Amino acid sequence: MEHKTINIQYTESESFSEVPEQDQELLSAAAKSAASAYAPYSGFGVGAAIRLSSGRIITGNNQENAAYPSGLCAERVALFYASAMFPDEKVETIAVTVKTESGRITDPVAPCGACRQVIAEYENRQNKEIKIIFSGETGRVITMNGIQNLLPITFNSNNLNQGK
Repeated sequence: MEHKTINIQYTESESFSEVPEQDQELLSAAAKSAASAYAPYSGFGVGAAIRLSSGRIITGNNQENAAYPSGLCAERVALFYASAMFPDEKVETIAVTVKTESGRITDPVAPCGACRQVIAEYENRQNKEIKIIFSGETGRVITMNGIQNLLPITFNSNNLNQGK
């Protein structure tokens, strides 16, 4: 048996104003989208904004449903829309932020496990890393280059082809 360690790399900015202007634009679009999320049950609106290779920005927000788990996360709403409407464009960056009724989320809110898996699929599909930026309503901002920093051991199509 051998014990191994996985290291991840990320950039932490103390505030929104420390983030590069292009990323501020995405975070602002994500925040605007979070404000119109359909979150009547949790009161926890999540917004995502994606920059495509053309420079186009696509947004999405979480959509809750009384019949759990029929809702969908903001990241997947935005990614699926981008893929359906602009299938030939690559996803360059995704920004995620939140808007709550209490307005007190200061820690960065990372994508959930399901969204991490979907981001991994898009990276694998386009053979290109996606920059991932996430924040709370205020406070620190985390930036990661590539899903391997959020989901270091991924399941992808290579796993499906083993043994054939």
